[in-house]
Amino acid sequence: MAITPAGRLSHRLVVALALVVSATLAPISALAISPSLGGISPRGIQRGTETEVTLSGARLGDVKELLLYSPGLQVTKLQAVGENQVKATLKVAPDCVLGEKTLRLRTATGVTEMRTLWVGALPTVEEKEPNSDFTAPQKIPLNVTVTGVVTSEDVDYYAVDLKKGQRLAVEVEGMRLGGTFFDPYVAILDSKRFEMAVSDDNPSIGQDAMTSIVAPADGTYIVQVRETSYGGNGGCAYRLHVGSFPRPTSLVPAGGRPGEEVDVTFIGDAAGPFVRRIKVPADAGVSYRLHAEDAGGISPSGLAFRVIDLPNAIEKEPNDTPDTATPATGALAFNGVINKVGDVDCFKFAGKKGQVFDVHCYARRIGSPLDPIMTLAVAGGNPFATNDDSGGPDSYFRVTLPDDKEYVLTISDHLKKGGANYHYRVEMTAVSPKTTLSIPRVAQNSQERQPWVVHRGNRMASLVTVTRNGWGGEAVFAANGLPAGMSIVAEPVPANLDVVPVVFEAAPQAAIAGNLASLEVKPVDPKFADVKSGFSQVADLIVGNPGQSIYWKTEVSKLACVVADEVPFKISVVQPKAPIVQNGSMQLKVVVERKEGFTAPVTVYSLFNPPGLNTQSSSTIPEKGMETTLTMNAAPNAQTKKWKTAVLASAAVNGGPAWVSSQLFEIEVAAPYFAFAMERAAVEQGKETEIPCKITMNTPIPSNAKVKLMGLPTKVTAPELELTKETKELLFKLQVDPASPAGQHRNIFCQAVVTVNGEPVVHNVGTTELRIDKPLPVKVATVAPTPMPMSKPAAQPAQPMEKRLTRLEKLRLEQAEREKNMNK
Repeated sequence: MAITPAGRLSHRLVVALALVVSATLAPISALAISPSLGGISPRGIQRGTETEVTLSGARLGDVKELLLYSPGLQVTKLQAVGENQVKATLKVAPDCVLGEKTLRLRTATGVTEMRTLWVGALPTVEEKEPNSDFTAPQKIPLNVTVTGVVTSEDVDYYAVDLKKGQRLAVEVEGMRLGGTFFDPYVAILDSKRFEMAVSDDNPSIGQDAMTSIVAPADGTYIVQVRETSYGGNGGCAYRLHVGSFPRPTSLVPAGGRPGEEVDVTFIGDAAGPFVRRIKVPADAGVSYRLHAEDAGGISPSGLAFRVIDLPNAIEKEPNDTPDTATPATGALAFNGVINKVGDVDCFKFAGKKGQVFDVHCYARRIGSPLDPIMTLAVAGGNPFATNDDSGGPDSYFRVTLPDDKEYVLTISDHLKKGGANYHYRVEMTAVSPKTTLSIPRVAQNSQERQPWVVHRGNRMASLVTVTRNGWGGEAVFAANGLPAGMSIVAEPVPANLDVVPVVFEAAPQAAIAGNLASLEVKPVDPKFADVKSGFSQVADLIVGNPGQSIYWKTEVSKLACVVADEVPFKISVVQPKAPIVQNGSMQLKVVVERKEGFTAPVTVYSLFNPPGLNTQSSSTIPEKGMETTLTMNAAPNAQTKKWKTAVLASAAVNGGPAWVSSQLFEIEVAAPYFAFAMERAAVEQGKETEIPCKITMNTPIPSNAKVKLMGLPTKVTAPELELTKETKELLFKLQVDPASPAGQHRNIFCQAVVTVNGEPVVHNVGTTELRIDKPLPVKVATVAPTPMPMSKPAAQPAQPMEKRLTRLEKLRLEQAEREKNMNK
């Protein structure tokens, strides 16, 4: 068994256990590229057991490893069954944290999308049809997890026997399984078919449902499961937890300090509120979930419990007014419940002038239905800070305290609603800089190219978004836990950019391996040396109407990095030797290196455009071809600087797309070498005219430039001219055909090409207009009498050459000619 050395990572939150398939791998020419994982069965397993799981997808025949983002699971066997299926035996630790586990399959040639598996506490029983008749339900024992499917218009019934006073709690995982859009509904009914408790959606678990009762008498009780609108299909799988476990819907406080003991009140369970003292894990993140537990068992899913180093204050009723506000001496986290319609909670605390706080109200983000309105006021005064929604239904504001005084914080619901599960937590934190890294998606809701797969002896590039909060300046990348033989190549992140290209390279002899790595940036400025950075990657698992809404997603803090088997091609960009100038263009030459026998087309894609640059989106190197070009254009205000970027390429290799990238290459953006001031012109059809251009030389050109007019209307021509470093003016002589289109023609400019270091530097300079008029109609003149012959005048001296008229002088003459013709 090959086990990824998790010790390379900075902490042990990642488990990546591998088992090499016993069969001998085929040579690379037979290996499938770009594996895909579609489904997992069963969708959940019981902790403390060893279970075989089937993973189905495509191109999985060369499976090497199961990458797991959470501890508590161990792979004891991994075997490909054909090209599209893998069987894995998983051993789950008895103390494994319950809930969702994110995973990927790694093959010799890539890594799959993220999918999820659920870990529960109860043994599993399968649904047995027929069970769609209330009078003939499926009999099940208490404290089991039922795995079933809701087909179209299907209703599943389960019967369980209870004693008077015994709790019956149910929770269903449907939408959260991430397989298909399935909005489940559950109900608990008595033997007379009266509903005792129902649940459709629950804020703490999304579209899934949970509820509980206390049995009023000995007897049989029925649990009903269906799709909320009586829909369903063969993909609507569910896991129904039925037991005596506690099933609260809220808790107070909704957070605590790492390592401390906290008395937590669980609210919403049918048996009533109860208090448990819990030890907050020292290494838990802010997304920690707390499971309620008592003699009846443990809740299948936890409630959000924020772990952050802030002292708590818990509301004490009555606290509806500033005069009765709950004192919160020394507290920076305020916890409570808007427990009835119209309820308002107030806290009072002492503040110092000049203190600056980020104030967040957590409600919807921690599974509460509360839509909070939050205000802050000096005691006895009017609010000076208030917020309803900020990037969602929850409230936030940044505030600077104006005086050394007592302050009152107020929380209420936007619609004056309230209830036992309308809990909240307000956190006041000092403004501290931080950084979040992520990989932009290539398509909406897509996981494509989110992990980094680098083929041996090759490269792969990706954009990385660097979101700075509370600081600015340059930063440098760092990656911890990369597979052996993989390295990162990246320029410092410029202060004015938040999206930059990064290239990963794999050595030719690097071992085929994978790991879950930490990606971070470190500010260059020493005063920001303590700024923390984290990585976030989200997979949208269930998307539906309206408007491609996301109904379930999973988020991880590690980046899957994989060294994969080699592919039969590699690309490079020929490093430009000359700059691209503002308002100019360039042809990037991309060449492919092919292994013998590989002739498929290779499509090249632009990856990153520095500020003010725009690159052709793609170009294809044809079958058996060796190169192509990508056109790059620079805006007039493109930032002048030397930039690093890369391009991507893909080709079909053994049934899947193989992706590689070029090296990081340099693009220099420079100011134009010269500027043109062009005069406007007017002419009649069938005649000639001129367009003079005055030249301002900004930088001496190393060679003569070829200049031609661009944007001329049809049937109008002008010769190409030559520009030297001494040229002050160019004169274009235009030939206008009688059939050229009449009218005002704009967007005429000059394209000047100067050769620098043997490469063309294309300038698009100057702009002008050309007006083409139709000839005036010829007026028939009266024949005048023939004059008497006169003596021949004396010869006159030669006249000097006529001075070229300016545009304004030409217009004046044209107007005078028109007036003269009109007066005839």
